[in-house]
Amino acid sequence: MATFLHKIGGAAFERRWLVVLLWALVLGAVGIGASAGSGPASSSITLPGTEAQRAFDLLGEKFPAANAEGATARVVLRAPDGEKITASGNKAALEATLAGIKDSSARVGQVSDPFAAKAVSADGTTAYAQVTYTASDSDLTDGDHTGLDKALESGRDQGLTVEASGSALAAPEESHTAEAIGFALAAVILLLTFGSLVAAGLPLLTALLGVGVSMAAITALSGPLDLNSNASALATMLGIAVGIDYALFIVSRYRSERADGHDAREAAARANGTAGSAVVFAGLTVVIALAGLAVVNLPILTAMGLAAAGAVVVAVLVATTLVPALLGFAGERVRGRKRQKPASVKPGLGQRWISHVLRKPAQMLLLAVVALGVVALPATQLELGLPDDGSKAASSTQRKAYDMLSESFGPGFNGPLTVTVDDRDPAAARSGAEKLGTSLADLRDVAAVTPAVFNESGDTAIITVVPRSAPGSDATKNLVADIRGLTGELRSDTGTRSLVTGTTALNIDISDKFSAAIVPYLALVVGLAVLVLILVFRSILVPVKAALGFLLSVLASLGALVAVFQWGWLKDLIGLEQTGPVMSLMPVLMVGIVFGLAMDYQVFLVTRMREAYVHGADARTAIEVGFRQSSTVVTAAALIMISVFAGFVGSQEAMIKSLGFGLAVAVAFDAFVVRMTIVPAALALLGKRAWALPAWIDRVLPHVDIEGEKLAGRTPAAPAVREPSYAGPADRDH
Repeated sequence: MATFLHKIGGAAFERRWLVVLLWALVLGAVGIGASAGSGPASSSITLPGTEAQRAFDLLGEKFPAANAEGATARVVLRAPDGEKITASGNKAALEATLAGIKDSSARVGQVSDPFAAKAVSADGTTAYAQVTYTASDSDLTDGDHTGLDKALESGRDQGLTVEASGSALAAPEESHTAEAIGFALAAVILLLTFGSLVAAGLPLLTALLGVGVSMAAITALSGPLDLNSNASALATMLGIAVGIDYALFIVSRYRSERADGHDAREAAARANGTAGSAVVFAGLTVVIALAGLAVVNLPILTAMGLAAAGAVVVAVLVATTLVPALLGFAGERVRGRKRQKPASVKPGLGQRWISHVLRKPAQMLLLAVVALGVVALPATQLELGLPDDGSKAASSTQRKAYDMLSESFGPGFNGPLTVTVDDRDPAAARSGAEKLGTSLADLRDVAAVTPAVFNESGDTAIITVVPRSAPGSDATKNLVADIRGLTGELRSDTGTRSLVTGTTALNIDISDKFSAAIVPYLALVVGLAVLVLILVFRSILVPVKAALGFLLSVLASLGALVAVFQWGWLKDLIGLEQTGPVMSLMPVLMVGIVFGLAMDYQVFLVTRMREAYVHGADARTAIEVGFRQSSTVVTAAALIMISVFAGFVGSQEAMIKSLGFGLAVAVAFDAFVVRMTIVPAALALLGKRAWALPAWIDRVLPHVDIEGEKLAGRTPAAPAVREPSYAGPADRDH
């Protein structure tokens, strides 16, 4: 691997104009494809194989009109305090408002009459109307959204309280200020690390190009592959973070090689052969973790994983081809300062830290593990849920409409359950629906049961059950279980099938689906990544230790996520207006991404330790030398990644906000606690056994030469080991 990438780096350096031209052509080609693309598809969640999804599919088949893809809005109108919505003046204001909504756009198909539909609260103060559009939400224009907003405002001008929810409302505009701040912080960190504007600018430039290629490709493929805005956001997040980090490692190694006396071309080639090899294998572990999300069999999660994996692949290709080419243009402006002799170098923070860890490895290991365990404790109270209007900011019209409906029609009104009854024999379907409707009305925690509504052929019915409790409450979850018990009895007694869906039913099914998928997912991803790391490090214990450290990182990050987003600790610090259950997708998504990133730092940090070991250092010295050589750049890489992820905490999208926060704290835990404390402490305790590999495995495994052993003797300028003399091989036992 090192030899191959050495050749790639040297060729890219020599033919830099050609490499730049090829990447410009790639960017132009995907840009053209993106301009012809349809943009992000709907972000609706489907759950193949679950009861709730089977019910949705049945409704789409049997009630096509009720499941049209047109956008919808629910408009909630309330009379002034102490007045009724049925009063003549308020009723006239309501009708004028709804007429304004009807006239707000030619795409408005129908606006229901609350009085005819009996959509007025028992106290007569509040009513709601359903608005349906003839176009999907993605096809609505700014004019459609503006027209609706003006109609709602006209109702408010007439004294009514008017709020709305639904897919027809314009999505809140995303502010990219926080993301820009994160990118600016990354630039500052690079400048402090390199002390050179050119060296700092290279990773930023290549990361932007890589993300540009990835985003254009995702936009072009969003229609055919049904990708959504969350997929592009995740790909952007990871693309920027790993793009900067991967380029950072190669540029840093280039400066090191130049300081050792190699000419520019050879330094670029060697940097690509050594640091580039680490980039390839680190990227491979990230891709494995992200592509492995397909195991869960959740389309939205698969799309997000594959899109992000594609962005990582692009980042690796850019780092190993374009970075060496740009180093050729940069010339001496990237070159680092000549190294001082080791005796005159004052020990830095990294040197002092590793010395402290190696003096007391057992105590440091125990302290770090206990600290992460304490942070992980809130994860035991993790509650999962799907986002609804109740989780939106209190200032949003959607949340206000949600609260008004809950106050006037009961907390369960915002989360009705839909029960389907179907049978090939219409008579049997009707009989089953009548029997089930009676049983449903007798259940505790049921506020209302609507009469069964049949399709044209009479073989399928819909029964709507309104719970007394809120959608996410335990009482409503128990109600779903009770209803499913009744539907099971109906199937056993009569053969008529009945299914349950709705927000709470979806939450239950998605939680069950993730619970069933998490073990095989972890087994697949961790197993494949451990095999890759065995190939890289030619060790059994090092990859196993890396996987255990990852588990600590991810559990601690989930604990922090629960404490902030579920319990509300420090929520004002990140601008979180509404706490609630953690989105159901988050745990498995966090596992996949954090594992990939954790292996990044494992590869970059431990590769330099193994490089020192295979070049003659004893096990303990190899830890110290490898840490000294890589700790500064790994610290910079981690700080950059934290800055980029933290920038997404400013997103208005709840999932992206929580994902940005979770990934930022996960990187902090993994880089600074696991990789820089637990890893060296464990390696010190294991000694030379950490690098042991059974002979029969050693014979089977191919040698990928990630440390660049075959490059060591290519030129006289490169000493075999660039540190003070090590103890000889005979002293490795010490």
